[in-house]
Amino acid sequence: MTDIKETYKVAYHTLGCKLNFAETSTIGKMLAERGFERAQSCEEPDICIINTCSVTEMADKKGRQLIRRLATRYPNATIAVTGCYAQLKPEQVAAIQGVDMVLGSNEKLQICNYLDRWMSDKQQQVAVTATKDIREFYGSCERGDRTRYFLKVQDGCDYYCTYCTIPLARGRSRSGRIEDLVGQARQVADEGGKEIVLTGVNIGDFGKGRDDNFFDLIRALDEVEGIERYRISSIEPNLLSEEIIKWVATESKRFMPHFHIPLQSGSDEVLRLMHRHYDTALFRERIEMIKREIPHAFIGVDVIAGARGETDEEWQKSYDFIASLDITQLHVFPYSERSNTKALNIGHVVSQAEKHRRVAELMKLSDERLETFIAKSIGECRPVLWEQPSKGKLMHGFTDNYLRIEAKYDDSLINTITPTRILCADNDVISGKIEK
Repeated sequence: MTDIKETYKVAYHTLGCKLNFAETSTIGKMLAERGFERAQSCEEPDICIINTCSVTEMADKKGRQLIRRLATRYPNATIAVTGCYAQLKPEQVAAIQGVDMVLGSNEKLQICNYLDRWMSDKQQQVAVTATKDIREFYGSCERGDRTRYFLKVQDGCDYYCTYCTIPLARGRSRSGRIEDLVGQARQVADEGGKEIVLTGVNIGDFGKGRDDNFFDLIRALDEVEGIERYRISSIEPNLLSEEIIKWVATESKRFMPHFHIPLQSGSDEVLRLMHRHYDTALFRERIEMIKREIPHAFIGVDVIAGARGETDEEWQKSYDFIASLDITQLHVFPYSERSNTKALNIGHVVSQAEKHRRVAELMKLSDERLETFIAKSIGECRPVLWEQPSKGKLMHGFTDNYLRIEAKYDDSLINTITPTRILCADNDVISGKIEK
């Protein structure tokens, strides 16, 4: 750095998905290698790095609010904004008072170069590669403050669903090389890591344009000694093949009984309007197969409430379909209008009040399903990987099938997997007893 200082303190702020958190951790590691230190909560940072999301209008709003709040609180700090909001609306971000750097998706992991330039001439840096020109894959495998590691295996998306801006923010589908990703997993094992979460934008699309695919990747990762658990962060139902489900159920040594599958709507008409790549019949087949092959599997499902074209009739079809599925939990989002999306050409706009009513109905259903799943688990003994809590508090960890368990703190058990009896549940708090 040209602007010489003994030590730079950096504050990191991340909005959005697990992939963003993984990439922020990678940025932190890169800067740490150059002598930068993470600012503690009581310290004033020299640099604030804000990794934004833009999946909804609310995400954009949260990004703007966070940027303004940090710029006001730390007027002497360098404010660097990256992520999907920066990629999609760089001029809007650059116009926020106090912003010194705006880096698009392709520039995110080249931040050191742009910090050098900023420190050299103190001129605002705005660097965003046009989405159509984004071709490179930048890997990431970081733990951050968690026990679990997050391994980025894929980026971008070629699906162009009518409601979604992610392909515009992340670019075309591209992925890492299996040998490189296996090498990163081995490094995690060498560092003592026990669990890796596979992240990406559309990870089932891994290897597109090459001779390998996602199934090849997970089979290769499954052979890495020292890693005890893998989780698939999210996978499209049409890319979650029967072959993968059967393999997880019967052959895999390390992939957990936990699936997160986007549905978005239980109406075939709305799925058609969304340009999704499956119908409700295929989705039902996948859920029923998982439950048949792995009865104790945790199944999370994404749903959008109140999308354009979701008439009262289609909403009822959607709700009835979702209610008929043996799933564990719903992740519900109210539909958000996004500029430059084809959904804006679809008729029948759902009012905000009706969107929120539909969200509430789905959340009630979700709570009921999760309570039922937990109740069935009481008395079971399941392996739990314990994570690091604040000192003096109950420690928590996750079972193989992704139930969050709390138990009496024991420092010697952090980052270990122990058989744990599930005792009881009080609302969302599940208590367990470690059986050594």
